[in-house]
Amino acid sequence: MQKITTYLWFDGKAEEAAEFYASLFGDAKILDVQRWGDGGPYPAGTAMIVEFQLAGQRFLALNGGPQFTFTEAVSLYVSCETQDEVDELWSKFTADGGEESQCGWLKDRFGLSWQIIPTALPELISGPDQAGAQRAMQAMLGMQKIDVRVLQQAYDG
Repeated sequence: MQKITTYLWFDGKAEEAAEFYASLFGDAKILDVQRWGDGGPYPAGTAMIVEFQLAGQRFLALNGGPQFTFTEAVSLYVSCETQDEVDELWSKFTADGGEESQCGWLKDRFGLSWQIIPTALPELISGPDQAGAQRAMQAMLGMQKIDVRVLQQAYDG
């Protein structure tokens, strides 16, 4: 069993969020749904806790109410092997109310922050050519969605 599990607090949309996240990753699945009974803060039958798995990692989503919301202080970092993967995830996460931010960060429609980062980014901004790495860093700082081709051009000078 996974020793540390990310626990996410939602206001009535835990099941919808878990299903959305599971739809984005090929090996994802909903593992369990516990439902509120009578007398809970939501109607009986509404998801209380949704257990789901993304890329082999277990998450719990709670319908806890409006008292707490997500901030950018915590984000989920997704390593992407290709620009196509970056583009696809970026498009899906920002659809239907998601918000683009800077340097590969975004918020999905539920307010959760994600970093959609190509594996080439850390290689380019910390490459052996210090001037190239600095140019790549400056290029990245001007981006919302990360574009590997533009980063590589900046690195190459």
